[in-house]
Amino acid sequence: MLIVKIVGIAFITLFIMLLFKQSKNELNTFLVLTAGALILLIMIEPLRQVIDFVKEIADKANIDMVYIGIVLKILAIAYIASFSSALCKDANADSLATQIDLSGKIMILVLAIPILMAVLNSILQIM
Repeated sequence: MLIVKIVGIAFITLFIMLLFKQSKNELNTFLVLTAGALILLIMIEPLRQVIDFVKEIADKANIDMVYIGIVLKILAIAYIASFSSALCKDANADSLATQIDLSGKIMILVLAIPILMAVLNSILQIM
């Protein structure tokens, strides 16, 4: 199971960080970033499976793939921004984490505009 690998990486990283807690703080930051990158790499394949499943369901439901693509991009931006922000907070770069959060929210808003326009057009056609 993937969760066992992820928790194992996290615990190994935590153990190493505790061993070096008294020495260099820079090493702890590097360890956290490395563990985060490894966890992200492990999760690529399951994410690909989810995307394929969503596309398959959208095809069966005759949903325009443009909207599904936008929703998937929005989800990707949310997860990447959250993950990156958490890493920056762990590295004591709180202002950088805040900028990542804000940028992610703005990008999501920009991507959501075509979906909002389609919903508004549908409502106007009904009236």
